[in-house]
Amino acid sequence: VQLQASGGGLVQAGGSLRLSCVASGSTFSSYEMGWFRQAPGKDRRFVAGIMSSGGSSTVYADSVKGRFTISRDNAKNTLYLHMNTLEPEDTAVYYCAASKKWRWIRFRSEYDYWGQGTLVTVSS
Repeated sequence: VQLQASGGGLVQAGGSLRLSCVASGSTFSSYEMGWFRQAPGKDRRFVAGIMSSGGSSTVYADSVKGRFTISRDNAKNTLYLHMNTLEPEDTAVYYCAASKKWRWIRFRSEYDYWGQGTLVTVSS
């Protein structure tokens, strides 16, 4: 499956952004999906995950819980990350990724496909 992330940009602290990730080439609805982010000089880290069926089957990193919402539209082959109350610490390149292993959804090594990343910059 090919993944194309978009929606990043420059936003002031306290603002909002919505990231999108469009999938093609395979059955999007059969994959568990996740968002990761990589800040300058740091490792790529888990942000949020959503089960293949979508709905309320989601998990979040503690650092974004209550501020970010992951969702998907299987009819449109699209994954979303709604980001509210952004902080300068949220500045990073954000990546979407596809996995077949919900049990290990927080682990970068368990993902099979990655998008190219989209840069989010939050100014103070």
